[in-house]
Amino acid sequence: MPDSTPPSTIDPHDPGKGHPTIVVLDFGSQYSMLITRRVRELNTYCELLAPDTPRETVEKIDVRGVILSGGPGSVYDEAAPRAPAWVFELGVPVLGICYGMQLLAQQLGGRVGPGTEREYGPATIEREKENALLGGLPGSLEVWMSHGDRIEEMPPGFESVATSPNSPVAVMADLERGYYGLQFHPEVVHTPRGQDMLRNFVREICGTSGDWTAGQFIDETVAEIQEQVGDGKVICGLSGGVDSTVAAALIHRAIGDRLVCIFVDNGLLRVDEAEQVVKTAGQHLEMNVVHVAAEDEFLANLAEVTNPETKRVRIGNTFVRIFEREARKVEGARFLAQGTLYPDVIESARHGAGSAKIKTHHNVGGLPEDMDLELVEPLRFLFKDEVRRIGEALGLPREMVWRHPFPGPGLAIRVIGDVTKERLDTLRMADRIIAEETQAAGVYDDLWQCFGVLTDTKTVGVMGDYRTYGYALALRAVTADDAMTADWARLPYDVLARLSTRIVNEVPGINRVVYDITSKPPGTIEWE
Repeated sequence: MPDSTPPSTIDPHDPGKGHPTIVVLDFGSQYSMLITRRVRELNTYCELLAPDTPRETVEKIDVRGVILSGGPGSVYDEAAPRAPAWVFELGVPVLGICYGMQLLAQQLGGRVGPGTEREYGPATIEREKENALLGGLPGSLEVWMSHGDRIEEMPPGFESVATSPNSPVAVMADLERGYYGLQFHPEVVHTPRGQDMLRNFVREICGTSGDWTAGQFIDETVAEIQEQVGDGKVICGLSGGVDSTVAAALIHRAIGDRLVCIFVDNGLLRVDEAEQVVKTAGQHLEMNVVHVAAEDEFLANLAEVTNPETKRVRIGNTFVRIFEREARKVEGARFLAQGTLYPDVIESARHGAGSAKIKTHHNVGGLPEDMDLELVEPLRFLFKDEVRRIGEALGLPREMVWRHPFPGPGLAIRVIGDVTKERLDTLRMADRIIAEETQAAGVYDDLWQCFGVLTDTKTVGVMGDYRTYGYALALRAVTADDAMTADWARLPYDVLARLSTRIVNEVPGINRVVYDITSKPPGTIEWE
């Protein structure tokens, strides 16, 4: 959770391409991005902005409603962020969630103070008066609370329309202006009917039609790429992941053979992955793919490197050097394509606002400025699940579209300590078993990621009549919506048992398997 409010993440153009848009103002809640995703699940374009976003930027967007997110602060603190004046001057409905509700109250003439009892976790609210936000829902609803402050006096024009045992004002409304406040979080799964509330706000109160679809996005993005690129050539760094492949597929649909994909095979990939990348892009999608075999160069630059950040920097620098070398061979190229996603944009903006750097992002390498290439980023305002839907709509193979995310530095950051070909091959064997067993058990698609980490810890074991001294492998499986937060997966014991048995029996050098049960936060998904 950031210590300060992130700057605006929106581009000067309208990323919604003229579609009716719901704006979410981010006051630092860990759920701000989740609110944005929930609105988009209603086929309505939604943009996450900072409170300091200028009115001129917002006026370029067809704003139909504003949602004020939660946040870690108290609205009565002197340094607490405020909603800008344009929120109330646009004449559109406003929904405040938790901190956002308290902000509504304070800025419109009400009063907020510390609650006599804090509410964290499940609670039950009772509807006191019919209203559009709770329309069609039962009178009694289970919700998820997370607040210490409460509304002491509602602003003029507002009334309480739902209460909880500890919140006389659990939902407040100014029905005439279409202003609503929720003391709980409708965006989390722990509020079972929360999505229905958001649907009521987005569709019924804001009047959007839900016409933002994958097919429409493809048509509009292809036209946008054609306008940007004209008759120029585009270079795309192809990794084989869903992001770069979908970006390449969109650009290929727009400009055909004027797209040149460069696949740098770093030798840090999963079993048969390099061959699959070339087959999918070159044969299935009929793209122009330059396959650069560079395993030896990468491994030479990783020799005896054990520091995780140094690994990332070495891998990034090596990739840039090789990519630059190959890109210069593409005559007349003026554009560089990247599979940048919306979470990357937001996270980078938040880091820019003073948050600590967690790790070097694998999409950030920084090609030399003298290459003078203009960026083409067709996925810049999409979440991962939206990219997958676009991939399906483009006709990409399902196994590619739904494959688990894979880090840019590859298996190098899943090998703790020295990165050698022998240790990489050991991890590749274990990784294949993990994929096979989770797919056979029918749990693969339920997981955000599931992989092994080859630790540098050796442990004593017994196999047959012999004593062994091999490496411990850490199994990591998580569930997530967008990887900003993640929970460890409760895999069935029989699946864990098969994984452990197969890995220890079939992979030389590993004699122990442990299971990582750390969520994000406080941990990260990757170990390095």
